[in-house]
Amino acid sequence: MFIVYALYSPNYEKIYVGYTSNMEQRLLSHNKLGKKGWTIKFRPWELVFTEEFEDKKEAMKREKQLKSAKGREYVWEQIRKKYK
Repeated sequence: MFIVYALYSPNYEKIYVGYTSNMEQRLLSHNKLGKKGWTIKFRPWELVFTEEFEDKKEAMKREKQLKSAKGREYVWEQIRKKYK
């Protein structure tokens, strides 16, 4: 199973969209274990959205959709619902 997810950094007002087969480990990597990459600059991250997929190809397709302008607006809507 693969999970498409969105993270939110309330301290920096940033979002990140990705996919993984191990959400717990991936979140730990974004928030603590990772030593390089874009997400380490904007810690801590909060998980605001997930979708599950049986197939990696479908997860990658959905990740790409969420990284589009329309997809990012959808993620921001989810954040506004959760934080307001």
